[in-house]
Amino acid sequence: MQITEFSLEVKPRIPDAIAGLEELSENLLYSWKSPIRELFVLLDQELWSACRHNPSLFLRRVDESILLAASKDRKYLKKYRRVIKWFHDYCNPAVRQVEAEDLLPAGTLIAYFCAEFGFHESFPIYSGGLGILAGDHCKAASDMGVAMVAVGLLYHQGYFTQIIDAEGHQIAHYGCQSFCDSPIKQVTDSAGKPLRVALPIAEELVTIKLWTVAVGRIQLILLDSDIAENSSENRQITRQLYGGDRTIRLQQEMILGIGGARALQAMGIKPTVWHINEGHAAFSAIERTRQILHNGIEGGNGEKNHHDFEAALEQVAASTLFTIHTPIAAGHDHFDRSVVEHYFSAFLRDLPIDSQRLFQLGQSVERHDQFNMTALALRCSRFHNGVSRIHRDVAARMEQTMWPQIDAAENPITYITNGVHVESFIHKRWVELFDQQLPTWRQQLHNNHYWQQLQEVDDHTWWAVHCSIKKRLLGEILTRLKIQHQRNGLSQALIERSTHCLLQPDNELLLIGFARRFASYKRAGLLFLELERLAELVRDVTRPVIFVFAGKAHPNDDEGKEIIKQLYQRSLETRFIGRIILLEGYDIALARALVSGCDIWLNTPQYPMEACGTSGQKAAVNGVVNLSIRDGWWDEGYNGENGWAVAPHDPDYSADYRDRQEAIDILNILQNQAIPAWQQRGNKKYPARWVAMSKASMASTIARFSAERMVCDYIKLPYLSAARQGARLAGQGQADSLATWKKRVAESWPGVSARCVEQPLEEIHLRETVTLTVAVNLNGLQAEDILVECLVGEFAHEQFAADSCIRLQQLKQEPENRDQGSQSATLFSVQWTPIDCGLKQYRLRLYPYHQLLSHPFEMGRMLWL
Repeated sequence: MQITEFSLEVKPRIPDAIAGLEELSENLLYSWKSPIRELFVLLDQELWSACRHNPSLFLRRVDESILLAASKDRKYLKKYRRVIKWFHDYCNPAVRQVEAEDLLPAGTLIAYFCAEFGFHESFPIYSGGLGILAGDHCKAASDMGVAMVAVGLLYHQGYFTQIIDAEGHQIAHYGCQSFCDSPIKQVTDSAGKPLRVALPIAEELVTIKLWTVAVGRIQLILLDSDIAENSSENRQITRQLYGGDRTIRLQQEMILGIGGARALQAMGIKPTVWHINEGHAAFSAIERTRQILHNGIEGGNGEKNHHDFEAALEQVAASTLFTIHTPIAAGHDHFDRSVVEHYFSAFLRDLPIDSQRLFQLGQSVERHDQFNMTALALRCSRFHNGVSRIHRDVAARMEQTMWPQIDAAENPITYITNGVHVESFIHKRWVELFDQQLPTWRQQLHNNHYWQQLQEVDDHTWWAVHCSIKKRLLGEILTRLKIQHQRNGLSQALIERSTHCLLQPDNELLLIGFARRFASYKRAGLLFLELERLAELVRDVTRPVIFVFAGKAHPNDDEGKEIIKQLYQRSLETRFIGRIILLEGYDIALARALVSGCDIWLNTPQYPMEACGTSGQKAAVNGVVNLSIRDGWWDEGYNGENGWAVAPHDPDYSADYRDRQEAIDILNILQNQAIPAWQQRGNKKYPARWVAMSKASMASTIARFSAERMVCDYIKLPYLSAARQGARLAGQGQADSLATWKKRVAESWPGVSARCVEQPLEEIHLRETVTLTVAVNLNGLQAEDILVECLVGEFAHEQFAADSCIRLQQLKQEPENRDQGSQSATLFSVQWTPIDCGLKQYRLRLYPYHQLLSHPFEMGRMLWL
């Protein structure tokens, strides 16, 4: 018998007295402001959990009688009115916190582009760390009152929901989102009609629907191709995050970059600083260049500047920042030349360049037949940064060929270490404690000294807070694990054996967490290289230990999925069952629970492949103690008192050797330091050593590695520089002048040469002067086109380290004893008087220089004598 199922949703009416609940549900501010969420929890906690903490869905499902009762409850109304007043004050531009924004020129507006944004589990348009970082960036910018607009894609199916089957296979489930359950709204024009933009992809014109969502004070614009005006193939483009093949990825990035820039133009939004967060949005620079060529831009005198393509690109690049995230070559999108030429065929007809010039902008230096989005982003921006100190060096070496004659240590890539949005990830029990003992803590997220007060919190109170958070986590793990195993058909006996350890007293059980993307370089299975020793450690009933793992592998990452399978199978082995746990369904909600409730946070990346590793920061702001390879942020954050650090073995050793040695090092720390620190109670009922480390972990992390500090660093450094440089090149003729100069230098530089005029002296006495003279064959360049420098320093660890720089000046009148052969050379000279004794090392170099350059070495040309 065939039966049709019908559904009817009966929605409640919200009483006028609490009508603001709907307004609160339409702003993602609820994702990090717990008082807003508390208003919904108080109404129906069970329904709030069932709705996965989604206030829009909650208000459609909650019983009307509950709302009516709340509208007459004086205690609830008092809380509601306090929250709604705070909300309106927060969103009021007149009362913004603007101390950070005051550092920027008046009128600065930042456009922040990213392929994914992770704000909350109720709005799943993210996959992992990149998206959550982007969400934290927007949240912090909102809290700080920074003028910013964000641009991304609206994925109807989002990222996949993870299931792990009975054999350990990761199963990816995609489900369409119901946007009536989301806080998004259509963007409309002045007549109230839905606003659309279009862009050519191959030979088709693809129409893009625009959506907007409020993120506190920040506006997020989302682009959507899944509309009736488009063909079925083009509707698929934005359906899945990181879904489909390489051609789908290229089309997604065209919509994000080109469509995003067109969306801002159509909405009348005029950013002055453009931030490309990872290379996915690099095509925005090409579209902005096209817009300048078509429309001109206003110079300082109000007149339009009309450029050729190269000058317009200089103008665009001057106001553009590119943040590179991944240290893995495979993580940088690249496409075959023929594919790029096919999909850009119609778009290029609107530009005064051919496919060859476009391809040159994105051409991979290593693989000349590939178009690389990272290369495009670097060539179309003038400010570039990695996301930790170590990652800066890794990225600088990876991209060194972009500046072929510049040493990696000096090329234009800098770094700003990632941070986490503290209010989004700190547990509400810590919030309650801070509200009682540190009432101004929300205004001190940038003040490292302030957080040293945590040492004064009573140890018993600290321990009690942690234990209450951990108890809740253990209950969550128990529930999830039972559901997971029952669905997979495990026997009741096996389920009981896999969960019995979770029922032990939580103050005795040591819970070690590992949760992140399952990529091979993150080495989730590292400790299993020492199987017998690991088994011995977890079987010790006098020192109960559980390892809990969670994370997703990319759907196309077979190696990552195999790691998940192996972990799952190990977790059911007799020697590990109940002590090794693998949870499915990793998302922001599970991440929040794990980073707040574990006792130790384990991180085992293959050095130096961890770009930053913000999960460890989230754990630390909850007082969880890190045990990590000294890579990414932990190399900066570890101070000897706030956790345990494993010195990585030299990358020159084989990977197998390094893996085993580092597994041994971690197990040594666990056995000899971490577990004893947890178990030793003495006359106290809590582990005093662990509590001290927990306090140090939180105190050393909250301010130094907060998203507020991160955004402040962006404001002080690249945002300010990009705002100023963009304004400079907007001046009449400036971009044209720089583009013309760069072309002349590029043509002449291969013929430039230099030599010392005289044999350098090998010794002098103190207070004597050395004259250094360099003859330069400029090959048609002018003397003012180059700088000649003497670097003075010393050798340390077999490397030259400069501690001062002396600039040589052009000799206007050439000396009479000028040597033969230097007739066509231009002379540069300096008189150097060393101020102390000892062996001095110095080097001489020259490079092209123009006052309009964003970075002195951006041309990538340099000669050493």
